[in-house]
Amino acid sequence: MNRPLFVSLDGPKGTGKTTLLEAVTKALRADNKKVIRLCEKKSDPGRAETMTLVNAFARNPTRDLELRVCERFADSRAWISRHVLTKQPPDSIILIDRWYPSDAAFRRILPFAEILQLNTERNVRVPDLHVGVVTAPELSWARAAARRRGLSSTVIHKLEEHVACTQAFEQASADHGWVVCRNEGTIEDATMQVVSEIYRALR
Repeated sequence: MNRPLFVSLDGPKGTGKTTLLEAVTKALRADNKKVIRLCEKKSDPGRAETMTLVNAFARNPTRDLELRVCERFADSRAWISRHVLTKQPPDSIILIDRWYPSDAAFRRILPFAEILQLNTERNVRVPDLHVGVVTAPELSWARAAARRRGLSSTVIHKLEEHVACTQAFEQASADHGWVVCRNEGTIEDATMQVVSEIYRALR
């Protein structure tokens, strides 16, 4: 490829995305690959304003507010596409923890197709490899509850909301042909699957 390989790991809360991302990074670097780790919230200059809207939506969940939140996230990804992704070395592998943020994109009111259209209209770069990291919702809920920071979600507070988010995410993964990684076994098995998919995308 004459540009970096752009890989997104997305999924509901507690599925182990960050742990998997770290393990994949370590495995690729051990094979002398140039890996760039990006985080949307650290790359977005308008993050504070977006989170103000997210908090407003959490207090008063309306379609208009959800649309404005999703527009803000799409604007953020468009900015990162133009000003961050284009500046990475062409022989690198870019890994990002969430590109279509799950608890924003799989909430309750807006259809995901509408959210994807927002991104398409703004020329948001489509990942070369989009990995959906999933587990049974009861497992990811228990994992999240065991973390010091807990679920750490502004908009999801109940197990049934998390179950609905997980189901919506798995349906979107199937609809759009994303690679699904069921991160319910060992981290080594999940890492091997994702690394294999990255090498397949590079060929």
